[in-house]
Amino acid sequence: MQLDRITVNPERMGGLPCIRDLRVTVAMVLGQLAAGRTRDEVLADYPYLEPEDITAALEFGAARVNERELPAAHPA
Repeated sequence: MQLDRITVNPERMGGLPCIRDLRVTVAMVLGQLAAGRTRDEVLADYPYLEPEDITAALEFGAARVNERELPAAHPA
């Protein structure tokens, strides 16, 4: 996994996960891909991104949907 390319900084983009501390959020990249844009189109729109950044965003998104929050047990 290339999750080292994903940064979270409370001082940047409201603390949303970003690509390499740039002002490009993971959600922005995933939204572009979900809208039907190709990797090449996203890279053309954001020339400072690298192909590995898109892979990292996809890996991050996949990992996040696998996270679960379990409710705390209620005392008996």
